[in-house]
Order: sequence, then C-alpha cells, then structure tokens
Amino acid sequence: MATDPEIFSDVPLFALLDPDERLILSQQVEVRNFGAAETIYKMGDASQRAYVVQHGVVRVTMVDGDGNEVQVDVASQGDIFGLSSMLAAAPHLTTAVAVEATCAIEIDRNDLTVLFQKKPGAAMDLLTMSGRQMRATQELIRGRVTQNLNVMMEEKETLGDRVADMVARFGGSWRFIGTFGAILVIWISANVILGNNAWDVYPFILLNLFLSMLAAIQAPVIMMSQNRQDTKDRLRSEMDYNVNLKAELEVSQLLEKVGNLEQKLDLLMEKGLT
Repeated sequence: MATDPEIFSDVPLFALLDPDERLILSQQVEVRNFGAAETIYKMGDASQRAYVVQHGVVRVTMVDGDGNEVQVDVASQGDIFGLSSMLAAAPHLTTAVAVEATCAIEIDRNDLTVLFQKKPGAAMDLLTMSGRQMRATQELIRGRVTQNLNVMMEEKETLGDRVADMVARFGGSWRFIGTFGAILVIWISANVILGNNAWDVYPFILLNLFLSMLAAIQAPVIMMSQNRQDTKDRLRSEMDYNVNLKAELEVSQLLEKVGNLEQKLDLLMEKGLT
C-alpha cells in the first residue's frame, strides 16, 4: 500500500518539509494496520519505530511511580507517537494501544537517515518544528496550571451545595457570633424583666430547645460544606500531580527529540564539509 506524501503535511513535526522531501520520506516508510485493542508497543520494548496515524485512534499510556496507569496522549489522524524514544534509541517509556481499527505509517531511524542524507536541509526543518512544539507544550502546560478549579466546581454546584457553603461561611464569622450573642442577651433580659409574664422563665427551657435544634441542624450542614472543600482539595492535588507528570514527560520527550536532531544535523554537516 503506497503512502501519500501529503500525509506528512498534516503532521506538525514534518510541516516544513518540501514536496520532494515528503516524497523521499514516503518512499522509505511502511503502512501498518492494527485491530481494535491491539497493542502497538509496550513500555520497555525496543524503540525502533515511530508511527503517524492515517486513520483511527491510539491511546498512549504510562505507569507512574505508584503503579497507576496514566493516559499521556490520544493520537488520531495526523498525530505522531513513539518518536522521541525512536530518536533516542531508548526503550519506550509508554504503551500504545489501538482504541479502534487503525492504519498508521511506520517510520524507523533508517528512514530519517536516508531523508537527511538526500536532503540535509530537512534536518533543520525538523529541528525548527521540534522547537515550536516545545514552545507550544510550554504554553499548554501554563494554561493547564492556571485552570481555576473553583470555577469548575461552581459549575457543578447544586442549590443545596450553595446553601451549605453560605451557612458555613456565616456560622464561622464574627457577624454570626455578634448576632447570636445579641439575640441571647435580648431574650434573657426580656424574660427576666417581664418576670411572671415572661414566655420563657428561668432556666430558659425554650431557649435551650432552640439552641439544641440550631446545633443539630447547623453541624451537619457545616460538615457538608467541609466535605465539599475536602473534595475540592483532593481534586486540586490530583490535577497538580497529573499536570506535573505530563509536563515532565512531554518536556523530556521534546528535549530528547531536539538533542537527537541536533546530533544528526551535526553529523550531516561534518560529512558535507569532508
């Protein structure tokens, strides 16, 4: 099955290649088909090849230090995966599994070597696009870090959640203490002054009843608000962890990619000078 050279124009890394360079690359690569749920490569496998998705979807995951599977990418049409490990000639740090029937272009190190030997300028084009991808990744990370979790939680709040937060805020303020203290003083003073005509004579049994009812209602409402805050804190810590993990992975992959392209460019320039 022949590879259409124009498929590389939709891949950001190869976007600067001219038609001749795309044609040379398309003549070197192979087309692979993967079934749904088929594993393309596993973490720890030798990283001899990278893949460009022609059609289909591929899920790329890794295992964190706690042994949890973390999704780091979902590659669809025009996306490339496995490139950084292939360029670094190091075992894969991720696992790629086809979510559905997928057709992908398989690229190995020799394919790029042939391209660079015939078109040395292609190495600079790839290096330029790698730098752009690194900048885009940094902007993406900055945007994720600045996500406002409070706004996200407010969008999912129910009326009961908002009431619980209002009660908790008022019940934990000096305004509540002052208002509540003033009501107690007025209640007790009025009943003492009225004497036998008082509606709640000493020892103020009715007042005690109201206080018990208020405490019985206020305590669980405040606990509901605290539980929501605990959930918010947990989600914030999970978001920070996922962002930091993905940032570390993406930056390390891009640095490896840039470093290998620089090495290849240096070798080609040395060959050209000699």
